[in-house]
Amino acid sequence: MTARDTSSVGAPCWVDTLQPDPRAARDFYGPLFGWSFDDPTPMPSGLAGDYFAARMDGELVAGIGQTPPESPPGWITHVRVDDVGEALARAEQAGGKRLERFGAGSGDRVVVLADATGVPFCLRQAGANDGAELVNEPNSWAMSSLHTTDVGRAQAFYGAMFGWELESVPDAPFSRWLRSGRVVAVVTATDGVVVPPHWSVNFSVRDADAIAQHAVALGGGVLMAPVDTPGFRSAVIRDPQGGAIAVSAIAG
Repeated sequence: MTARDTSSVGAPCWVDTLQPDPRAARDFYGPLFGWSFDDPTPMPSGLAGDYFAARMDGELVAGIGQTPPESPPGWITHVRVDDVGEALARAEQAGGKRLERFGAGSGDRVVVLADATGVPFCLRQAGANDGAELVNEPNSWAMSSLHTTDVGRAQAFYGAMFGWELESVPDAPFSRWLRSGRVVAVVTATDGVVVPPHWSVNFSVRDADAIAQHAVALGGGVLMAPVDTPGFRSAVIRDPQGGAIAVSAIAG
């Protein structure tokens, strides 16, 4: 995948999945990607349940936590900010909205909100967790992609929030988000029917076909069978509780 900035304030820095049963999710993603896990810690924002930090070769790659009651499982992308309270105020001025079901503690350093088009993502205060330590390597986070029904409104929101700018990609169905000239994410237009608006998460793998087969063997499923795209072979898989991720291997 395209190398991108994950270390700066204003850049996506972490991904995690919230699941009805975090331990069951751990037992799926651990064997799938070869991850180990730290001992459980309490969920942020006062939510009930356990949170597991995942590691690859000893370095942090992602997290697994407890989803609030009646919320669907899924993956969420975190953007690093200097101050969560100040960033949340700017987000609300730009048309975003805090999702109270994910907790509302006064001292929160991690906050889930919906952007101006209604797509959830997360603000993460620098120092709460310095983010993913290993990216763009096999079995680690490669890219996050916003799928939205209103690219213009999303562009205005993320531009106001983080200074992101869109760069078109010739002959590609997506555009790149740039911040200070460096890639931070991508954006794709969707009609909202076949593909609902969401932030998708893509993991780099060595063999997309083998990962898809392994996901099925572990009790998951395949939402998009492995397919060749320019430079990559990609698939979309579903974990046993319904969370979805994309996986991509460099074609060769």
